[in-house]
Amino acid sequence: MAIKNWIRNPPLSILTRCPDAIPLRGITPSPAMVSLDDAVLARLERGGSRYEILVDPVLVEVWKEDPDSVPLSDLLAVDEVWSDARAGDRPTSDALEGAFGSTDLATCVDRILRDGSIQLTTAQRKQIVDERLKQIVSEIAMTATDPKTKLPHPQTRIENALKEARFKPDPFLSVERQVQDAVDILKPVIPLQFITVRLAFKVPGKDYGGVSNLLRDSMQREQWLEDGSWACVVEVPGGMKNEIISRVANRSSEVEVRELD
Repeated sequence: MAIKNWIRNPPLSILTRCPDAIPLRGITPSPAMVSLDDAVLARLERGGSRYEILVDPVLVEVWKEDPDSVPLSDLLAVDEVWSDARAGDRPTSDALEGAFGSTDLATCVDRILRDGSIQLTTAQRKQIVDERLKQIVSEIAMTATDPKTKLPHPQTRIENALKEARFKPDPFLSVERQVQDAVDILKPVIPLQFITVRLAFKVPGKDYGGVSNLLRDSMQREQWLEDGSWACVVEVPGGMKNEIISRVANRSSEVEVRELD
């Protein structure tokens, strides 16, 4: 699969801008909910009693930032409040009324997540922390480059540098909120540069659909050319340059590409 260097006079002069695992008794989850294997306990202790719910650990942070964006059916593994989820024990309606002023599930969940705490086993915490670290490393690798080579740092280099610097991801903070902290820790260790590059692509008209769908979010301009081919200009993070070119080439074996100044 050849990718030609489209170096001289690409026909883009008249381009137009685009518009912009807990053992639980007697609990059966709904198929649409987070699985019991992936769920974690959220617990609130009040008035000498304990109230627990089983939640998706990934969606907890999303819910805290915008509760309306996460349906209870996605957040909860089971539509219940428990006094002991492991034993399958439920509090009485009177107990819920006394603790939350309501037996409404959404009201109880809101209070437990706002005032309670997430209970993780050692294995669950390690799994979530490891996944967070991989996501943070991937985000940095896609957006940052080595100033000397203008190429992305290998993910293993970024991950090893973070581990050496004793960076510990928070399992309940989103990746976006932790990337900057990771970058601040990395800068004294490995050189990082955050740049964007502009790439011009030209593909045969028959490949328009797949390529345009891939590039749509980063596209600045596009144009149908007289020979029936389609061309566009995209702007992407420097660290994603090679990946974008490779992904386009997988959708069009006759792609031509050049980097614009």
